[in-house]
Amino acid sequence: MLFKINNYKRRQEACIMERVVQFLKEAETYYLATVEGDQPRVRPFGTAHIFEGKLYIQTGKVKDVSKQIHVNPKVEVCAFKNGEWLRVAGELVEDDRREARQSMLDAYPSLQNMYSADDGNTEVFYFTNATATFSSFVHEPEVVKF
Repeated sequence: MLFKINNYKRRQEACIMERVVQFLKEAETYYLATVEGDQPRVRPFGTAHIFEGKLYIQTGKVKDVSKQIHVNPKVEVCAFKNGEWLRVAGELVEDDRREARQSMLDAYPSLQNMYSADDGNTEVFYFTNATATFSSFVHEPEVVKF
């Protein structure tokens, strides 16, 4: 019985992540918020990819955003499309495996002009303890966790 419950929970989380990734991809650009000291920092991002059942984003190790995530992994993203918006709050965990980096680059071939899985700069993170909130001006927010 416990196996069935855990299996159901994994399928439910997978559906939620698919919905989140679909929204982010359809919006094309989302905004990632981090903190530097006591100063919020927000910048546009475009990568969202599911690998091994986890929601991943990508950046470069040389960027300030990478340094900020390593100091404080609590982040939030926000995307807007067609009068609806999505916020995802959670913690990012670095995945330093080559196969995780390569999977992201395979999902976003245009990144291969600037990054490679073995360049020492490409960095991928996955969300943990995430809460997604789907909102609009015409309906109540829907809050889901994954």
